[in-house]
Amino acid sequence: MPQSAQGNGSASAAAGRIQYGGHDRFTLELEFVQMLSNPHYLQHLAAQKLLDNDEFLSYLDYLQYFRQPKYVRFLQYPGPTLRALDLLKEEQFRKDILIPEVVERMIQQGFEAATSGY
Repeated sequence: MPQSAQGNGSASAAAGRIQYGGHDRFTLELEFVQMLSNPHYLQHLAAQKLLDNDEFLSYLDYLQYFRQPKYVRFLQYPGPTLRALDLLKEEQFRKDILIPEVVERMIQQGFEAATSGY
């Protein structure tokens, strides 16, 4: 374990957490997984070829832990976020998200879902 993560006995447990740019890992993962609810961001990931990268796809699988009740409560938009995690498992979707009409359709569907009660 790195010295900075061990603490020295007098430091609090929170101070012993590893920080990444001033944030703990959970905070960074939460921010990232929530960005997946944005169809334009999904298109960006596809354009950067990240959705073709096996390591990145494994990371998306790892993020499935946000489905657990103790974590889903932290999601601001759980429906779209978890739906994106589902869609990203599908190889065809990972290709189709590069099509602007697919992105626009997702945005329209999200808007309709968000305003259906009004």
